[in-house]
Amino acid sequence: MAPGEKIKAKIKKNLPVKGPQAPTIKELMRWYCLNTNTHGCRRIVVSRGRLRRLLWVLFTLTAVALIFWQCALLISSFYTVSVSIKVHFQKLDFPAVTICNINPYKYSAVRDLLADLEQETRMALKNLYGFPENKSRKRREAESRASAWEGTQPKFLKLVPLLAFSQDDTSKARDFLTGRKRKVSGSIIHKASGVMHVHASKEVVGFRLCSNDTSKCAVYTFSSGVNAIQEWYKLHYMNIMAQVPLEKKINMSYSAEELLVTCFFDGMSCDARNFTLFHHPMYGNCYTFNNRENETILSTSMGGSEYGLQVILYINEEEYNPFLVSSTGAKVIVHRQDEYPFIEDVGTEIETAMATSIGMHLTESFKLSEPYSQCTEDGSDVPISNIYNAAYSLQICLHSCFQTKMVEKCGCAQYSQPRPPAANYCNYQQHPNWMYCYYELHQAFVREELGCQSVCREACSFKEWTLTTSLAQWPSTVSEIEMLLSNFGGQLGLWMSCSVVCVIEIIEVFFIDSFSIIARHQWQKAKEWWARRHVPPGPQGLDNPGLDIDDDLPTFTSALRLPPAPGTEVPGTPPPRYNTLRLERAFSDQLTDTQMPAES
Repeated sequence: MAPGEKIKAKIKKNLPVKGPQAPTIKELMRWYCLNTNTHGCRRIVVSRGRLRRLLWVLFTLTAVALIFWQCALLISSFYTVSVSIKVHFQKLDFPAVTICNINPYKYSAVRDLLADLEQETRMALKNLYGFPENKSRKRREAESRASAWEGTQPKFLKLVPLLAFSQDDTSKARDFLTGRKRKVSGSIIHKASGVMHVHASKEVVGFRLCSNDTSKCAVYTFSSGVNAIQEWYKLHYMNIMAQVPLEKKINMSYSAEELLVTCFFDGMSCDARNFTLFHHPMYGNCYTFNNRENETILSTSMGGSEYGLQVILYINEEEYNPFLVSSTGAKVIVHRQDEYPFIEDVGTEIETAMATSIGMHLTESFKLSEPYSQCTEDGSDVPISNIYNAAYSLQICLHSCFQTKMVEKCGCAQYSQPRPPAANYCNYQQHPNWMYCYYELHQAFVREELGCQSVCREACSFKEWTLTTSLAQWPSTVSEIEMLLSNFGGQLGLWMSCSVVCVIEIIEVFFIDSFSIIARHQWQKAKEWWARRHVPPGPQGLDNPGLDIDDDLPTFTSALRLPPAPGTEVPGTPPPRYNTLRLERAFSDQLTDTQMPAES
């Protein structure tokens, strides 16, 4: 670098610098206070008078302290939840709990009754899934399928034929019994499958139900062949079991001692004597805890599983009917003591080899009757007789209406519900028309053609036990960061009139620029220390520090900083010479043209 450039650099370096490149933190803070948008800092610098400046310093520091305090409170409240809960314990009647095994009867006890039906069911499954499906079937294939039924004398397939329809043509169907195609007359009603497809098939399976005189027929198809055959099996199963006396069916089902292994209620031991037998046509022997038939209704004053009902059930999966049920476990329903347990409608299934905890929630509702609502007090003003020995409810009314229509139109009561007075359970020996009548009636009930939905009304007051396992989190994960930032922004704007830009400016000045100044000063000190350490020693007798001058040409500032040489005296100002004030001839000889003429 040329000597002139070095001089310019030295001068520029020593000139006062403002802004982020200020040489000292004091100058940086002064520049920040004059240029920032936060009013308090600016007023500290521009205010006149020490008192006013001191007041603004106090105001600004107080505002900063309040900001830190409020933000600390926000953070502490964000990560800690303070909940004030008042809990009042009072005696509450424990509800009735009905427990059923999903498998209604022991398979070893009913196998002989269902032997013929199961034989035809196996052959139907083999007929559907045991042979390859071809678009063009030959006559010998139909003959081979027909020969598979030789010696079995099927009667259930003759009563309710199983049919396989092509997806492209539903006017013709293949008979499972003969293997031949036949024309299908009557309406076709398709039902959704309740199970998954276990085999890829191009056929739709169903069964046909006809009235006594075969003048009316209906075909019910299913998208799954397994589901269709299982529904067909249940129809005949209900017919067979309807002919068995109730006492025998109770003996074929599970006893309380077999189903209930251990029992605890409110921390006290209980056993099968605390349960009441309730025989359900589709679920066999069910047992109700804390039923109204007991002398006293149990109550509890504490929540939690330790003070509720705890039972260990023995499901006995080896006795399950493989054609009737496709899952293992038990069904539980919580209800009032005066309420009929509709297990098939609102029951909760619990699986095996699992500890299941069920939370109960009581909802008690009260409504005003007419003219405020269409509810009924006790069902006496509803033109439907209650055939259940239970309190009135909307569900009771709908089931009673359907059962009454069954007796009127079909001459029997549906097997899966209690029978009305002077009515028998439906079976094909006493009522051969009941299958077709039941399905037609059920379709009319779904289409609201029976008028049950318009006649039945809700009860004005009722208690309902619902099983709930629900959790909710507030605030949501998406919004909880945003809420904390918005609170911070509110505190900064309230106390310091700061925005996001001001916060970034504070971070830049107080952290980045300040750190840069400190680092620059430390680096300069390190350079000076390193230079002093590596300067070679000068010759003896010449240790005058005044002579240790930089090689560069001196500037005005560096020249003033040079110390005087030791032992030398700075000369003072000499006294004035007063004789110089005398008038003397400056020139002894004058030019001729400047001489004055002599006086005469």
